[in-house]
Amino acid sequence: MSQIPDAERCIEILREYGCSEQVIAHCEAVKDLALKIAKRLNADVQLVTAGALLHDIGRCRTHGIRHAVEGANIARELGLPEQLVGIIERHIGAGIPPDEAMRLGLPVKDYTPKTLEEKIVCHADNLIDGSVRQPIINEINKALAKGHYEYAERLRKLHKELSGYCGVDLDYI
Repeated sequence: MSQIPDAERCIEILREYGCSEQVIAHCEAVKDLALKIAKRLNADVQLVTAGALLHDIGRCRTHGIRHAVEGANIARELGLPEQLVGIIERHIGAGIPPDEAMRLGLPVKDYTPKTLEEKIVCHADNLIDGSVRQPIINEINKALAKGHYEYAERLRKLHKELSGYCGVDLDYI
């Protein structure tokens, strides 16, 4: 499968790999928000749709931070395009640099979203708690309460960057 799957196929893939209905509902909520952002930014809507729906496929294997690595492995096994693999692999933590990846026990590499589509899915995921929309300050405050200051700063910067591209605060989209 070297092409980007449509939304229906993405849901089938999630079910085939044993993702819970709760994970699927979360992915659908992320997709709905990511599409609103993607349309405002003239991003690749097909890629954002598939990326948002499949971003948590690795949760069929683990609910820890390694779910992004596991998800990227699954996407590669499926022969999905690398730009889709990138979204899945780089959606965690508003981006995780190599030094932090090492501290977290992840394979050492840069998990920072690079493309516009990666940034959109990553940030939409930060704005969805379960399947409910939340303001970015909620996620920032959770990070700060846990002492994750670098994560909180990355959340703020990504929100500001994408809001700037949109010309409106993403909390109001």
